[in-house]
This record gives sequence, structure tokens and C-alpha cells, in this order.
Amino acid sequence: MSKPFPVRGGQTPSLRYKNPQNNIVLHITLAVFPLFCVPVSFLVHFLQFNVALKPVVKMDVAPEPPMLAERRLSGEEAEEDDKVEGEEGHISAVQNLPKESPLAMALQILVPFLLAGFGTVSAGMVLDIVQHWEAFQYITEIFILVPALLGLKGNLEMTLASRLSTAVNVGKMDSPIEKWNLIIGNLALKQVQATVVGFLAAVAAVVLGWIPEGKFQMSHAVLLCSSSVATAFIASLLQGIIMVGVIVGSKKTGINPDNVATPIAASFGDLITLAILAWISQGLYKCLDSYPYVSSLVCAFFMCLTPLWMVISSKHPASRTLLYSGWEPVITAMVISSIGGLILDKTVSDPNLAGIVVYTPVINGIGGNLVAIQSSRISTHLHFHCAPGEVPDEAKGCYYPCRTFCGTGANHRSAQVLLLLVVPGHLIFLYTIHLMKSGHTTLTPIFMSVYLAAAMLQVLLLLCIADQMVHSMWRSGKDPDSFSIPYLTALGDLLGTALLALSFHFLWLIGDQDSDVGD
Repeated sequence: MSKPFPVRGGQTPSLRYKNPQNNIVLHITLAVFPLFCVPVSFLVHFLQFNVALKPVVKMDVAPEPPMLAERRLSGEEAEEDDKVEGEEGHISAVQNLPKESPLAMALQILVPFLLAGFGTVSAGMVLDIVQHWEAFQYITEIFILVPALLGLKGNLEMTLASRLSTAVNVGKMDSPIEKWNLIIGNLALKQVQATVVGFLAAVAAVVLGWIPEGKFQMSHAVLLCSSSVATAFIASLLQGIIMVGVIVGSKKTGINPDNVATPIAASFGDLITLAILAWISQGLYKCLDSYPYVSSLVCAFFMCLTPLWMVISSKHPASRTLLYSGWEPVITAMVISSIGGLILDKTVSDPNLAGIVVYTPVINGIGGNLVAIQSSRISTHLHFHCAPGEVPDEAKGCYYPCRTFCGTGANHRSAQVLLLLVVPGHLIFLYTIHLMKSGHTTLTPIFMSVYLAAAMLQVLLLLCIADQMVHSMWRSGKDPDSFSIPYLTALGDLLGTALLALSFHFLWLIGDQDSDVGD
């Protein structure tokens, strides 16, 4: 048995990680800085279209049923004179929907799934390195922030992708003006939510870190708030713009955005978010003694931008509705992810279980990606085939797990395909981590068996929960695109972290003890 793996302040990291900031911060900066050029080009493109940020006004609109406010993605309400024509067009669209074979579906999902997987692997490797940085060693509550901030892709990015994918499929982005109004309104809404969720995630991290130990430092709390708010804002803006490009590109190339948008939303989301969090946290920590006011200024700057984004998002009816009614799933999901972060923080604190760090973003990200695809597909199916408040006959009655996987429907086939992707996908990602000599765990047969069992159980539970949750939300009149994915990805974070922690405890108990691998 080699020396135990050091993870906390007062202990000397191994030579491999000695002063890693010198190169890593530079690399992260060089990787992230060019992405700030994207908002500029986006705004130039937007101005060229001369799109006014105001809602599309229609005369003589029929009153909308109150329960369906969240469902109308574009904010449009049908005119009485056009109802019959709209219903006929809807039926025609349903009849002309292309049928996907399992092979075509798998091929469309496979590439973005692998891309997203390698993104989570990269995030895990970055987390494995930055856990040795001073900010992470002396302010361990940052580990509680990690699942909550990485979960923003489920709370915000995947929700945006699912809403826009459904809008594309039902023809609500055919008009250029309405398309850009919808995009701008949703991006502004996302920035409001990212700022608020980032602040609340920091508060949750401070509280969850204070409860077990009873220690509280104001300077650390301010640093957590600044790091969390800045990371959430910047990462959400960059990923949102990338996601809009993916949705619009999918529409032009004829690819079903439900199959590619949500995994691509997460492909670089974890890596970008974690890199920004590490970079900002370490930078603010370096300024903590010399310039203690910097953290407060950073937090205040991003918080002061919130009213501007609220005004912009209120210009479009769909985003205005969600601005008032879309907070419940986002905040609840943040709390669930923070509990997973507390599990991660306590597990990493044990030197014998330090190997969990590199695998946590992988298992959480893959589970969230797969269940988001299924949720988006079920939601699109319901938008096409069912009136709000009504569900298909097979979804009525008591739920049982076989209903999710056993059948010949499109959603049954997609659940089968997604479940079959778990083992080969994780094997590829495990081998990639091993090939890069990252992590602190040897890929023994027993480790791989326990890890794959945890991953399979996680995805199996998530797919079953998604089937029941999406249909229940549709039955109650809520739009699953806006409400289901935050819950599902947060549950994926919690289940993934908990099952992985149990797996590492089990491996330690049976003698699989090699926490120094990769030092």
C-alpha cells in the first residue's frame, strides 16, 4: 500500500501537482478568453437583422386557458378565425412526422453523446488537478458549489435546448423575427436565472459547510458568492449562445434537435464551467489578503446587471411567463445538486476516497445527458400528439418500470437505445481517463464492475423517473421542457454522486485501496 493521497491544507501535494497554477491558469485563460468574442459576433448578427426586442402583437386573440401559460413557448395565442385551420395543420404535421429507426436514432445520438462524454471526462480531469489548488484546499465549500454550478446545464442550458427544440419541431421558429425574439428573450431569461441561482448556490454552500463544522468566515463566504455568481453568469452566456447555434444549425441541416441539442449543451458545459470556477476562485483567493474588496465588487457588478436582463426577457410573452413562474424547478434543482455537492465534499475529505473526484463529473454528466434526451423526446411527442392535460392511453393508470422500456413506440425505443449506450460509453470514458494517466484508482475488473453497476442503476432509475415525471407534468398543464429537465439532471447529480460514493466505500472495504494512483 502506497502513501495515502493528500487532499487538504497543511499537507504537501505530490510533485506532479506542485504549483500547478502556473501553467493551468494560463491554459484555462487562453481556452476561455476567445469565447468572449462570441457574444460580440452574435450581437452584430442580431443588429443586422434589425430585430426589435418587443413582443409580437396579434389582434383579436382568444383568451388563453390559465393552465397553459407555461406551455406556449413562443407566446402566441391562436386567433378564433384560424383555429380550425391551425388544427388541420397540426394534424397534417403529425401525419408527416418522419419515423426514426432505432439505428438512425442511435447514430444521431451517438456522436453528441460521445462528444458530451469526453467533455465530462475533461471536466473530471480538470477537477482532479484543481482540487490541489489553494482555494480548493482552504475553502472546501467550493466542492459543494461544483455539482450545483455544473448542474446549471440541466437547470438552464438543457431546458433552453429542449424548449427551442420543441419550438423548431412545431414550427414556431419559421418566422425570422419571431425566431430571434424567442431566442433573445430566452437568453435574457437564462442570464437572470443564472445570476440568481449562482447566488443561491453560494448561500447553500456556506450553510451546508457551516452546519457540520460550526465555522464561518465572512471573507470566504463573499469569495464563494463572487465565484459562484461570476461563473454562473459567464458560463451560462457562453453556453447559451453555443446552444442557439446548435438549434438553428440542426434545423437547417434537417437533424432532429431533440437528439443532438441536449447532449451538445453539456458537451463543453462542464469543462467551461469548471475551468471558469477554478480560475475565478483561485484569482479571488490570491487577492483575499491584499485586496479584500475585489470579491465584493465582482459580486456586485454581476448582480447589478440582473435588472437589465429582466427588462429584456419581459419583452417576449414566453420568457415573461417563465420569468415569474419558472423559478420553482430551477431553485429546487439547485438545492438537490447542492446536497450532492455536500456528499462530494465529505467524500473528498477522506484521503482514502480521493479517487472519486475524477469520476464524479463523468457519471453525473452522462446520466444527465441521457435522461435529458429522453425527456426532450417525450415532451416533443406530447406536444405533437396530445392536447395539454391529456396523456396517451399507455401512460394512464399506475406506473410500472416495464412501461418505460417494453413496447414498440418511439419513446420505448429511445429508452432502450439510451440504456444500451451506458456500458460501452462508460467503458470508453474509463479507458480515456486511464490512458491520460489521470485519477487515483486502478482500473481493476472489480472496480469497473462496481462502477458500471452504479452507472447502469443511475440511468435506469432516471429513465423511469423521467417517463413518469414528464407525463405527470403534462397532465397537470405544465410544460415539461421548462420543468422536468432541471429536476431530472439534479436527481442525476445526486444519484450519481451518492452511488459513486457508496461504490468507493465498498471498494475500500473489500481491499481495493490504491488512492495514490496518478500522484
